[in-house]
Amino acid sequence: MKASIHPKWYPEAKVICACGNTFTTGASVPEIHVEVCYNCHPFYTGQMKFVDTAGRVDAFKAKQAAAKKKIISKTEKRKIKRAKRLQEEQERPTSLSELRGQA
Repeated sequence: MKASIHPKWYPEAKVICACGNTFTTGASVPEIHVEVCYNCHPFYTGQMKFVDTAGRVDAFKAKQAAAKKKIISKTEKRKIKRAKRLQEEQERPTSLSELRGQA
């Protein structure tokens, strides 16, 4: 095995939870910050509590609402793309004098 390709191993890496709990484990980084640990996770504690990290539930609901807003079929997308392409072609200069006048 090559010695220079492996990350440095920290056998006493410190894990710090948002609830204040700390413990040590082996890792490739000296310090790890987590939001939920065995001390505060609802599965291990038996308490029912809402765990929402960084608004993931709200972001998911907003994403679902945006998806329901307007669904465009493939044929409609093709028509829009074709109209856009035709518009761009009409806006192009038709002669060399028009091209020089724009620049």
